Order: sequence, then structure tokens, then C-alpha cells
Amino acid sequence: MELSAGRKRTNAAIFIPHLGCPHKCSFCDQNQTTKAQNSVSAKDVYDILESYATSLKQRGLTAQIGFFGGTFTALDWDYREELLSTANQYLRKYPEIFTGIRCSTRPDYINEKVLEQLRHYGVNAVELGVQSMDEDVLELNNRRHSSDDVRKSAELIKSFGFESGLQMMTGLLGDTAEKSLYTADELIKLKPDTARIYPTVILKNTMLGDLYESGKFKTFSLEETIVLCAEIYRRFTENNIKVIRLGLNISSKSNLKNEIIGGNYGLQLGELCIGRYYFNRLLKFMQNSEAKKFHIYADRRNISKINGHKSENKLKLAELGYEFKIEEKQGADLEIEAL
Repeated sequence: MELSAGRKRTNAAIFIPHLGCPHKCSFCDQNQTTKAQNSVSAKDVYDILESYATSLKQRGLTAQIGFFGGTFTALDWDYREELLSTANQYLRKYPEIFTGIRCSTRPDYINEKVLEQLRHYGVNAVELGVQSMDEDVLELNNRRHSSDDVRKSAELIKSFGFESGLQMMTGLLGDTAEKSLYTADELIKLKPDTARIYPTVILKNTMLGDLYESGKFKTFSLEETIVLCAEIYRRFTENNIKVIRLGLNISSKSNLKNEIIGGNYGLQLGELCIGRYYFNRLLKFMQNSEAKKFHIYADRRNISKINGHKSENKLKLAELGYEFKIEEKQGADLEIEAL
């Protein structure tokens, strides 16, 4: 959830199950991921957004309308226009609630004509599912696009004035920590506004699932994932790229949990990775100081991150002989004062 003009902002999500996808990537069982099998109609969009409008108004929230799930820009032109036209009606009907439209797509399904259509209907953010910038990883996971496709599409999206988002995965077939860090560094060069980091989740009835069950594939362990994603988060953050998602968060109402046979996911994963990022910062500062006690100033939203999941940062630092107390300071990320 993001902040916008003093009000909390979220997404009014509309899932397009597997539609537009030209083929199936190694990790993908999109029908399960989006919890639906049927095409979404303009009437469905109308009903979904009407429901969101009522709920968001009651909760004092604003939202971007988000088309997620399939490859949005690979949909049939007229069908995509039908969906966008309906969404655009809600931008005009509830301008105090809906702040724009975002969509996610593949790097090889972006061109000027498509971007003109998106802009015409009020789309203001486009995310690319990059997954990796390593050519071998892309090939092994049946992505069927190149890293150059990513670079060209990302530049084109920015040239049209869209908010740009890039999504990457860690722990895919053939991936290593070094390759994931290379991917992060290559994405940083493209200067996106936002990023999503998704450690691989292994599902039944996918290529990775079959390889995993046969013992021919395993993804990174939880600890390896935490160490790696904390570093990727640091690199994005220090380059002013906002990480809007870290880890696949699965609703308690979703059937997807029943399909997972391996990998790392869940809200707790993001907390663990971001907590490790703050632990690393704290430890570095403390080790470079002669003091053992510290006063920390941080915005309220960062206090739990600094303490770590179940206060593990505080406990681990105490074991190393360091103590700290936190005082709320609006707008502060992490300010440390030796005592």
C-alpha cells in the first residue's frame, strides 16, 4: 500500500487469467494464480470497480485500477479496448477515488501503437515482468524474450511518460545469487520508478514443479533468499527505486496454497528480508562506533522493520552486546545516534 496526497493508496485489482500469454513459462500456472478460469468481461470490470468504489470510499482510500495476471498488451486489441474503456469510465465517475490505471505485461509485447492506446484510456503505470536479465536463465525458463527486449521496452515506456515498474524473480532454474544481483544491477540502469522482487514459488503442474518433484531442481533456501533479497532491496532503495512488493503474498481465500510444493512466499518473507536489510545497516553503523548503546529515530512505519520480525534484530544485536531504543520521528528512515 502506498501514500498519495495524504491518503493511503492501494490497487483495485482485476485479474485476467492467463489471457494474452503466448506460452507457458517454467514457473507459471496462471489459472491458479489468478483463481479464475474464465475471461473477464466489461460487465465484470464494471461490477468489480463499483464494489471497490463503495469499499474504498468507506475506508478513505484511493486506488489505481490494476489489470494483473495475463499479458495485458498481448490481448486482442478490441477486447483490451473494451476493458480499458470501462475502467476509464470509473476514472471519470470517481476521480476522488481512482487515480489511474496500471497494467503488467511482457517485455516483448510493447510498441508505440499499444502505448498510445493505453495512454488514451488513462493508463499511467506499466510494469514489465522481466524475471531475469541473464540470457541462459531466460532460455531455461521458457521466457522467449531477451534482455535487450527488456531494455528497449523499458526505455519506450519511460519515453511515453508512464510510471515504469520492473519485476524480477530469484531462484529460477539456472539462477544463482550472482545472476540475480546482475539482474538487479541491470534493472537499476533502466531507472524504473518501482520494482517487485519475487522469490520463486514452485507450483504443481508447471515445468519447475515437475523438475522439483523428480529431484532435478531446487530453488534457494529461505536463508539464502533472505540474504539475497535484502541486498537487492538495498540496491534498489539506494538508487531511489521503490520496492512495492517483496515476495508473493497469498490470500487466505486463495486456492493457490494447495498448489505450492516448494519455494519461499508470504507476507512474513517480505518482513524477514526487509528486516535483514535494516539489521545490516544497524550492525555496520554499530561496528564502526566505540559505543554500545544507541538512540534511533525513525518514522512510525519503519519502527517494526528496524526491530525486525518478532524483534529478531533487537535480540540478535543484544547478543552481540549492542542496545538501542527507538523514538518516533516523522519522515525519518533510520537515524542513529551513539550514546
